Amino acid sequence: MNFPSSFPMQHQNHHPGFEYEMNPAPIYNDEAYNKKGELLSGKVAIITGGDSGIGRAVSVAYANQGADIVIAYFNENKDAEDTKKIIDGLGRKCTLICGDISQVDFCNTVIDKTIKEYGKIDILVNNAAVQYECKDIKQLPDEQFDKTFKTNVYGTFYMTRAAMQHLKAGGCIINTASVVAFKGNETLIDYSMTKGAIVAFTRSLSTALAKGKTGIRVNAVAPGPIWTPFIPSSFGQEEVAKFGSDTPIGRAGQPVECAGAYVFLASDCASYITGQTIHVNGGEIVNA
Repeated sequence: MNFPSSFPMQHQNHHPGFEYEMNPAPIYNDEAYNKKGELLSGKVAIITGGDSGIGRAVSVAYANQGADIVIAYFNENKDAEDTKKIIDGLGRKCTLICGDISQVDFCNTVIDKTIKEYGKIDILVNNAAVQYECKDIKQLPDEQFDKTFKTNVYGTFYMTRAAMQHLKAGGCIINTASVVAFKGNETLIDYSMTKGAIVAFTRSLSTALAKGKTGIRVNAVAPGPIWTPFIPSSFGQEEVAKFGSDTPIGRAGQPVECAGAYVFLASDCASYITGQTIHVNGGEIVNA
């Protein structure tokens, strides 16, 4: 399949952005990538930020492999409903839960509702995040710094801690990191910090659970530039138009191109893999 190599200038004034407003729409599903199967048959997956972008692609890919999906999302109601319709159309069950993962009570509610409706949790994908561009650290507001950390790091921790009350041997946690955790980004300093924290969290928790003989695996996926609502809601129009062109492959990735890594890590094919990060970044070489 041919993927877009550039994008028209555009900007959204709301963050983390709405997928239905993007031009062109991100590619979250493709038969060449998401062939129906049974790798995750009968499993229940919670995906934060599963309404759009990478989260939508993962939600659809998991449903294609037989999983039922719980999507925790912030306020992107149309995107969430559209994703639910897709999953319903695949014959899988999908539950939408709207709220803010930076709040511990909401994270506990997501877990409680999942257990009440499905009776178990097999997979937790900590994917939801925010990012805000700042070209001068002296001008980086405390409010932005707090929100970025509370959503990206606290949210990941709160969801994981609550899920650990119910995850059993064979279960897994997959965290969305980023290429910026390894190479940094001059205008996304606080966001890069949070993604570095998520990599450290992945490695630390995976070690603790492995040595504890829990049978629960923890891994991460570190995407590079991917065409998601983050992009037009984070950057100016000219930056959007050239987004991803500086990768070795020469273009931004599509959400569907990330989904396979999440499917693999959630499946029994990855039963001997924990504490690792898969880099889906268009050819950027990172030392990790």
